[in-house]
Amino acid sequence: MVSLAKSPHSCICGCIKTTIDLPDKVFMKAKILAAERSMTFKDVVVQSLRLVTETPPKADQKARKAALKRLLKAMQASNTEPMVPLKREEIYDR
Repeated sequence: MVSLAKSPHSCICGCIKTTIDLPDKVFMKAKILAAERSMTFKDVVVQSLRLVTETPPKADQKARKAALKRLLKAMQASNTEPMVPLKREEIYDR
């Protein structure tokens, strides 16, 4: 494993420099957005990547909601009558 501090592509703050190819339209929209918000292009890219990497996909959210719904349904008692005490003979087959 390469340490970020020793990597020739990183600076003291732990940033990594990289080169990516962007479609012209995406690049121009990001540059315009950066200018409109008085931000740097880098800040727009960093915010966008954080949004994508920190937000769970919708499929995960849907699965989580469905699991919660099933759990809540399973937790609801289908028999609301009080339990009747069983006799010993009813519990053990002899």
